[in-house]
Amino acid sequence: MERIYATYFIETPLAVERAAATLAGEQSSGTFVEVPGETAELKQRFAARVEKITPLETVSSPSLPGAKSATGKFQQAEVVVSWSLENMGYNLPTLVSTIQGNLYEITAFTGLKLMNLELPPSFAQHFRGPKFGVAGCRQLTKVEGRPLIGTIIKPSIGMSAQQTADMVKVLCEAGIDFVKDDELMANPPHSPFDERVDAIMRVVNAHADRTGKKVMYAFNVSDELDAMQRHYEKIVKSGGTCAMISLNSVGLSGAKKICDNGALAIHGHRNGWGMLNRHPLLGIEFPAYQKLWRLAGVDQLHVNGIANKFWESDDSVVRSMAECAKPLLGGMSVLPVVSSGQWGGQACETYCRTQTVDLLYMAGGGIAAHPDGPAAGVRSLQKWWEAAVEGLTLEQATAKYPELKKSVEKFGKKGG
Repeated sequence: MERIYATYFIETPLAVERAAATLAGEQSSGTFVEVPGETAELKQRFAARVEKITPLETVSSPSLPGAKSATGKFQQAEVVVSWSLENMGYNLPTLVSTIQGNLYEITAFTGLKLMNLELPPSFAQHFRGPKFGVAGCRQLTKVEGRPLIGTIIKPSIGMSAQQTADMVKVLCEAGIDFVKDDELMANPPHSPFDERVDAIMRVVNAHADRTGKKVMYAFNVSDELDAMQRHYEKIVKSGGTCAMISLNSVGLSGAKKICDNGALAIHGHRNGWGMLNRHPLLGIEFPAYQKLWRLAGVDQLHVNGIANKFWESDDSVVRSMAECAKPLLGGMSVLPVVSSGQWGGQACETYCRTQTVDLLYMAGGGIAAHPDGPAAGVRSLQKWWEAAVEGLTLEQATAKYPELKKSVEKFGKKGG
């Protein structure tokens, strides 16, 4: 029987071997005492196995509360544990319950983070993964050889459906590739979903009829499951190409149900990510996180951005983009979405660090607040990316393309 492997970064007041055994037992056949029926045969077949332990440093204070150390020391280590696929089958919620579940609450750990996940090849026969991915999103937007340039409707809330459509018209005419609802905008009274779709798609479809280019608009369908399905179908009937889901809000099952429809590219927004990842010894790291959402079928996935407005470091963002570029189970392509306080000036460093144009580069205020208006903001981002691919630094780009100085003056001193 195939096995699933999970890698953890742990901290424990116990001997590492004992803590690892506790982890394996809690998340498979064992409990805190022996029970009738827990035979040697059952353990052999269903018990999780500790595959590898790599001791790291010892610290004198716990990273998380709730456990005491008899020695005043807390050992950190990397631990690899495996489970038989027979334990869970091809069931994403049960997979998550197995590899995470109660682990974060056990007093054997003063820190625990799921770092990575290795899935058996047979998952490829049971999960289609992203329907569109990088190639499909490029085909839908007719963008090749450069990043997709996108924006978020700002202000986030308060604009009517028609006001939003008017802004989309300006953006379409400026050459934008992608526009999305903010995560705060779904189906509010001031901009009902159906009304917003009708107003925006009139603009998008008219622009496509005139130019041959259909701008991808990601309508936020995040809601209860039945409402999400209705909203999804509304987008399809209206000629749209994309739906957005707040992944951590709707969960794996909700996201997969929508992805399984297969008619629209799915933009996966990871708002709430800091809750899962910000502490170095609690939660889940992006390599494991993104694999779960790829299995669910998400086509586009947020990774933050260089010099972003959040806590995440540039190195972490670069690693996340690299993870998105790695094939999963032989494919399952996903398009990384670079966002969070982005403007054109970060393009040079982004390309320098990643050497890829297979991404969706999004700026909200970085487009909407451009000194010469949103249309100039779109053109500025396009020019910044031309300069980035030429290998220019920010200073070299502004010297060669003086029109970029306005965005530096507006956004450059804000650190993104």
